[in-house]
Amino acid sequence: MTSRMRVRALAAALLVLSLSAGCGSDDGPPPAATAEARGVVPRPLNVQDPAEVPSAQPAPKCKPRASLRPAGALPKPGKMPAGTAMARIAKRGRLIVGIDQNAYLFSFADPATGDLVGFEIDLAREIAKALFGDPKAIQFRAITTADRIPVIERGEVDIVIRTMTMTCERWQQVSFSTEYLSSHQRLLVRRGSGINDFADLAGRKVCATRGSTSIRTIAAQPSRPVPVSTDSTLDCLVMLQQGQVDAVSTIDVLLAGLAAQDPATEITGAAVSDEPAGVGISKKSPELVRFVNGVLERTRADGTWARSHDRWLSRLGPAPKPPAAVYQD
Repeated sequence: MTSRMRVRALAAALLVLSLSAGCGSDDGPPPAATAEARGVVPRPLNVQDPAEVPSAQPAPKCKPRASLRPAGALPKPGKMPAGTAMARIAKRGRLIVGIDQNAYLFSFADPATGDLVGFEIDLAREIAKALFGDPKAIQFRAITTADRIPVIERGEVDIVIRTMTMTCERWQQVSFSTEYLSSHQRLLVRRGSGINDFADLAGRKVCATRGSTSIRTIAAQPSRPVPVSTDSTLDCLVMLQQGQVDAVSTIDVLLAGLAAQDPATEITGAAVSDEPAGVGISKKSPELVRFVNGVLERTRADGTWARSHDRWLSRLGPAPKPPAAVYQD
């Protein structure tokens, strides 16, 4: 058979298959259309719509920014005091840090190298450098917002650096470093949406991460928006782009990272909360809290904090003064 004959035979066979596939059968209905064919946009995993709004647990009043004072000068790397959490970490040979791997500008994979980079990654590396003399002696563990406290309580990580708001309620469960970043909850919307503030969102869907203080804040707004929760803020951006929610609401510094990824969005609305971020640490390790606070003192004093802010968060404006340390004693 010549090559031309083979081509004609193949074409004829394909035509038969095509006609057979196109002919309906009287034996039953045609297969159901796919979600895409029906115009249904698939959602990210673990979406709650509406979100479950956790009830606030009673907690004694406190100064949520107040942490433990550093215990004098930092020990030299590799020479941690015996019996301390730092000595146990040093013996293991790496610092285990719970982080977000999808928070642009804060903690995300560099597309050129695949390495985790960002403002919070810089802070984690400063703590590792103080422990080991090596900023790369770290094991990063990606966690969701809702995982932050449980992984600390179970001892699965040494610290959590994931824009975790310091609250009196959370202080009952974990300890915090001094504040390393100040922020406020606002809105991210599509440009031209006509949404300027929470007052424009009555009965409309607003997305935030499950387990965050943002969900409670959304639910508490007088206009009664409908809170929707996801595992990550990036999932909220996807749902906004697909028109599944009308706005995303979380701290303004994270919204800036989302807006940088999608110029068709904009940050709007007045601030509706005060959100000081601290490093989450087990209540069983007060000496590690003091150590981390010593590292933070050094980053404020030697310009490390400002340089990291300029590198990653310059779109928020010139680096402000670092948040002042507040101590309990």
